[in-house]
Amino acid sequence: MTARSRHRLTPLTRSRWFAVVTDLALAAAAVIDVVVLLPGWTPFEIALAAVAVAGLLVRRRLPWVAFVLVLPGLVVDAMTIAAPIALYSVAVRERRLPPVLAAGAVTFACFLLPDWQLPELDYLAPSLLYALMYAATPIALGALVRTRTELSDRVAELSAARAVERLRDEQDVLRRERARLSREMHDVVSHQVSLIAVQAGALQVASTDPDARRAAGVIRSLAVRTLDELRQMVGVLRAEGAPTGGDKPQPTLDDLARLVADSGISAELVTDITSDLAPPLERAVYRTVQEGLTNARKHAPGAPVRVSVRTTTASIQVVVDNDAPTTAALPLPSGGAGLRGLRERAELLGGSLDAASRSGGGFRLSVSLPRREPER
Repeated sequence: MTARSRHRLTPLTRSRWFAVVTDLALAAAAVIDVVVLLPGWTPFEIALAAVAVAGLLVRRRLPWVAFVLVLPGLVVDAMTIAAPIALYSVAVRERRLPPVLAAGAVTFACFLLPDWQLPELDYLAPSLLYALMYAATPIALGALVRTRTELSDRVAELSAARAVERLRDEQDVLRRERARLSREMHDVVSHQVSLIAVQAGALQVASTDPDARRAAGVIRSLAVRTLDELRQMVGVLRAEGAPTGGDKPQPTLDDLARLVADSGISAELVTDITSDLAPPLERAVYRTVQEGLTNARKHAPGAPVRVSVRTTTASIQVVVDNDAPTTAALPLPSGGAGLRGLRERAELLGGSLDAASRSGGGFRLSVSLPRREPER
């Protein structure tokens, strides 16, 4: 049994122990009631008292049985504690009022039965009042406890319903926001990337400079791939995070070489991965290298970049290392969301991320991930 399971069972165990201790304490009180008057009792009365005490031990599961078992002792005036306890148990468990009132009337009559032998009528009124209180008090207390329990259950149901309603409202807000984001990505971002791809294709055809044509081809290829990924992201947003059957699969380790080659910078890839990894790990490695190359291209133009993907039996180490820039960096917008997203992805997979500047103006991005086998 795990620690979490023990934590879940602890309140239930405490409740059961409390119930057992309470029942034993009430049975002990009934036994004391018997012992106090024991010298004046006959063996028959002692037997009835023992049956009544035994009945108290089943009052939670079988309240009516317990009530029936204590009545004979009450008739012969052998019990005074067990009867109200049994009647209280009936009132707590029984939702219907007529049976509870009938049990109270029976208790009232059994309590008065020994007193009818008294010749003095002066004792009749006090006996009636005492019998009424003797029967009505446990009924009222039991009804109060049952009502309180029902109200508590109702409050818990209302709280659960409110929590469900609040969750539904939050999901509606998220759904509307996802729809808005998908529209913005489709109408604005996709349109602009499409223009980039068209312009790059036109430049590739019209230019006579081989280097310019090669650069235009890289730009066009990257723009087309970006459009494919944008379409998949729009589909995911519209499907509220459900997997979609896109035309292109998610990137894998086989795409690393092409990613480095199409980066448009002087980059070197060194990797020793020879076996498949779990798909989440492959995507994490790919996105780490992609983000590292993007940052190097933006913040360190002209600097050589070294990409290293090393594995052991227990972990995967991804390092993207670049030297100091050789030219001034372009003032491109950057909000730091890329590294933050990588850190969150690594932590979700049980890994860690380290990003820091090196001496001499370089930068080093390192991500360590625990290795897992792919799901078959």
